[in-house]
Amino acid sequence: MNTRVDWERIEADLDARGHALAGRLLSARECAALRRCFDRDTSFRSTVDMEPKRFGRGRYRYFAYPLPPLVQTLREAFYPPLAAIANRWRERLGRGDTFEPELGGFLSRCHAAGQTRPTPLLLRYEPGDYNRMHQDVYGRVAFPLQVAIVLSREGSDYTGGEFLIGEQRPRMQTRVSAIRLGLGEAIVFPNAVRPVRGPRGDARAQMRHGVSELLSGERLTLGIIFHDAK
Repeated sequence: MNTRVDWERIEADLDARGHALAGRLLSARECAALRRCFDRDTSFRSTVDMEPKRFGRGRYRYFAYPLPPLVQTLREAFYPPLAAIANRWRERLGRGDTFEPELGGFLSRCHAAGQTRPTPLLLRYEPGDYNRMHQDVYGRVAFPLQVAIVLSREGSDYTGGEFLIGEQRPRMQTRVSAIRLGLGEAIVFPNAVRPVRGPRGDARAQMRHGVSELLSGERLTLGIIFHDAK
């Protein structure tokens, strides 16, 4: 596992593009170990079939506590630098409250608000599956940034399945970016909103994300969300 990331570049890319590529964080062996987790029922608290809920097509599973050590380590390592970015975003948007410097303190606030269920998840897509554009907000307490890591190799394991980011700025039509990620590579992106600079100062851009249709094979992704859910 690689947790060495250029956080200044990440913040600059988030400001410029609304998302940032964090490079390869997981080895092929670590990706394979997480893929095998998907069929291990005891690792998860709940499973969602997307089509009946009109979320798209595919299946995802929320991990139960305690999280797998690899997932827990990534969540703890990424939270502090992302919290620093999130606090600068809060200031730009005129919010007085700040996020705790460490994950444990932030999760204590989630739990005090009744949000006690873990949100890191695995998503699996097969041919014809896709994920509609959406936001990930699970309660009153929400962290504005999250991370996705692709656990399958494009070309040999699957085709299609680009990661999609949609940005809706005030008085503008939606801009969509399609991102292709290699095995073990990560993307950092907003879960719902981000500040954008305009002629009258900073404004709120609505952000959504999804996955385009998988054309062949199987694609698994690890999603790391930092707030817990009700």
